[in-house]
Amino acid sequence: MKRLDQIKSHQAKLYAQYRSLVEQAYNFRQTDSALSDISEYKAIKLLNKLNRLKYLYRDQQEPVI
Repeated sequence: MKRLDQIKSHQAKLYAQYRSLVEQAYNFRQTDSALSDISEYKAIKLLNKLNRLKYLYRDQQEPVI
């Protein structure tokens, strides 16, 4: 169960970073498009990691009978 807790906490940390990057990309959209694109790219990379963790977490859950 400890491993599942580690995955969940890492997932929460990455999600907070993802939200921050998406907000930053939105804020830079009108003033600096290059910074907006960089933030959006980093957010997409984090979203990919989140999706992989979500898949890993799904495989580790116990089946409900």
